[in-house]
Amino acid sequence: MSDLRLEGTIFEDLKKTFSSVSDRMDAARRTLKAVDGSVVGADKLVEDVHEFSGEWGYGIKQLGKHTGGAVKMINQIGHEFGKLDHDLAEALKAPKKKGK
Repeated sequence: MSDLRLEGTIFEDLKKTFSSVSDRMDAARRTLKAVDGSVVGADKLVEDVHEFSGEWGYGIKQLGKHTGGAVKMINQIGHEFGKLDHDLAEALKAPKKKGK
């Protein structure tokens, strides 16, 4: 191994955090989608509750997609970092060329 170091668990911790956020966002979106606005009574208020539910459901879905994308990026960063670390270690093992 080279001197290039990064705590190995950092990528797993980040993936776990972002996956958890994504799962919670999806659960919140499903809950909002199931909202029964008719319990509030007045027609205009029912309409507003359904509109709010729809808009927030869409926003939460988008946040969930972005956190899912972040997990993919974290995986790629971890993979590239591992390759870089390996390449650096190999370069350090190679015989050094003497300068002129």
